[in-house]
Amino acid sequence: MRGTLTGQRYVDDILRPHVGPFLNGLPRAIFQQDNARSHTERVAQYFLRHFQTFPWPARSPDLSPVEHVWDQLKLQMPSCHYVHDLELAVQDL
Repeated sequence: MRGTLTGQRYVDDILRPHVGPFLNGLPRAIFQQDNARSHTERVAQYFLRHFQTFPWPARSPDLSPVEHVWDQLKLQMPSCHYVHDLELAVQDL
């Protein structure tokens, strides 16, 4: 995905085609997302109004396991300037 992830792109490219159908198949599921701008924009919140959601506390990166992954990647990967170099570095992890 290239460019900025706006609330509308989040709905059109992620929520509507992937998250919505997945949650519809799990009627008792609770959806949780962080407070990224695209997640909190009105259009995204409007789309999610039909689903049960769990609020994410503000300024709580420690609750997101993926944040620890990003930290490790930053430590272990060299500064890559080209996509090909990045792909090779990821394969070496």
